[in-house]
Amino acid sequence: MTEKTPPSSSRATPAQTSRSKDMMDLHLAGTTALVTGAASGIGRATALALAAEGVRVALLDRDAAALAETAEALRGQGHSDAAAFVVDLTDEEQVRRTVDAAIAELGRLDAVVCCAGISGPVGRGIEQTSLAEWNAVFAVNVTGAFLVLRHTLPALRAVAAASVVLLSSDSAFVASPGMAPYAASKAALVQFARALSVDLAGTGIRVNTVAPSIVDTPMSRGDLGAEAFDAPAFPVQAAAEVAAHVVYLVSPRGRAVSGTTLLSDFGFSARSGFPA
Repeated sequence: MTEKTPPSSSRATPAQTSRSKDMMDLHLAGTTALVTGAASGIGRATALALAAEGVRVALLDRDAAALAETAEALRGQGHSDAAAFVVDLTDEEQVRRTVDAAIAELGRLDAVVCCAGISGPVGRGIEQTSLAEWNAVFAVNVTGAFLVLRHTLPALRAVAAASVVLLSSDSAFVASPGMAPYAASKAALVQFARALSVDLAGTGIRVNTVAPSIVDTPMSRGDLGAEAFDAPAFPVQAAAEVAAHVVYLVSPRGRAVSGTTLLSDFGFSARSGFPA
């Protein structure tokens, strides 16, 4: 197995020194990560958060224009080494080529974060949902993650310790009306991660999921309507808050955590329906 790339020995800036006094060192500087769904929402926030910790990131998404905006945002923060790749995660050959190119660009791979996802039909029962719509949700949300991991695992095995984080949802545990395909796909991701963590036990590769409730992202605003976020009657978290969970799980600080789901839902799922 290869040795970890040592953290950069360059002198810390005043801003970095000030930041280090307020934050726990996650020991991520000098590592690398591949992030899917990096064009917007949680994927973009995760890429920015990882880069802020000194991680070199490869950005993957099918939206070329929005992906370029993420890369520009990283450059604006001084991260000129971010690499962006436009890819359809439902096409295995595209995934294979893109993963190979990303790893060649990074030189090694320490983490994979799969944030790419779609909602599919919203507000419709399965009688009004076509097979094509059902399959499209699973193709992106589940098969996309499978393909990315299928082709990144050799590189992850080549390092001493690696981490995989899949973005699920509280919909894996609780359901909203008219979103059966989405809920089923997110539940599948949770069990996929658990099974994979068992398969990879002893290899140094950890696998976990993060399952947030409603997050203020372009996708959520598209599903619920932007006006729903003006004075929401439900708790809403920011994409950066979810990204912070991901960064911890990616980091060596989370080395004992594998095969589990970090449920970020303001405690909603813990409540009993008992009227007391």
